[in-house]
Amino acid sequence: MGRNNPKNIKTHNDKLHKEQAKEKAKKNARAEKLKEIQRKFNESKS
Repeated sequence: MGRNNPKNIKTHNDKLHKEQAKEKAKKNARAEKLKEIQRKFNESKS
């Protein structure tokens, strides 16, 4: 970004927030899978 004008700043922030949202979604998906695996494991133990 050569110039700090509102359009460039908005574009940069949009990209940044999109990437952060992707990472958050991946993290939540992994957590859900882990919970599911734990439930199955605990059911099979009983």
